[in-house]
Amino acid sequence: MNADLASLLLALGIFAVGFISIGPNILAIIGTSMERGRKSGVELALGVGIGSGIWASLTVAGLTALIAAYAHAITLLKILGALYLIWLAYKAFRSAATPNGKVAARSAKGNKLLLQGLTIQLTNPKAALHWIAIVGVGLGPDAPLWVGLSLVISCTLMSVLGHLVYAITFSTQPVVEFYRQSRRWIEAGLGVFFSFAAYKLATYRS
Repeated sequence: MNADLASLLLALGIFAVGFISIGPNILAIIGTSMERGRKSGVELALGVGIGSGIWASLTVAGLTALIAAYAHAITLLKILGALYLIWLAYKAFRSAATPNGKVAARSAKGNKLLLQGLTIQLTNPKAALHWIAIVGVGLGPDAPLWVGLSLVISCTLMSVLGHLVYAITFSTQPVVEFYRQSRRWIEAGLGVFFSFAAYKLATYRS
C-alpha cells in the first residue's frame, strides 16, 4: 500500500475510534438528546461537528506549512501526538475503572444550540492536541496536497455524521441502557487501542 495512503487511513482510524471515547462534548450531546429530545441534540451535534471541521482545516493548513518549512518539525509533532494518545489511553482506562453512577451527562441550556456546539468545540484546547496527533500520523514532510485535503474533508464529514449519530441514538432509551451496561468494557478496549496508536505514532517512519 502507498505510504501516504497508509498514513491517511491510520489517521482516519484514530479519528474514528475517538468517537467511541466519551468526552465533554459528546456527553453534552447525549445529555441534551436525553433531556430535550432529538431535535435539540441534533442541533447541538451539528455545531460540534462543524467546529471539528474548522479545527481540521486550521490545523492541517498550519502544520502543513510548518512541515514544509521545517521538515524536522514532524518529529516534534510525533512526540506531542504520542504523548496525547498516551493521555487518552490513561483517561480511557480510568473511565473503565469508574462506576457508571459517577459518569454524568449534562444537557445544554438555553437556545441557539448550534452556536453553543460550535463554541464548545472551538474553545476546547484539547481539540488542538487531538488534531496534532492526527496530523502527525496523516501528514509526512513530503505528503502531497491530496492527503491533507482528504484528511480535512473525511474528518469533517465523519465529525458531523458521528455527532449526529450520538444525538439520534441517545434519544432512544434502549441505546442508553446498552451503553451504560457496556461502557466500562468499551473504555478498556479504547485504552488498549490508544496505547497501540501512541506506539505506532512514535515509531512511524523512524
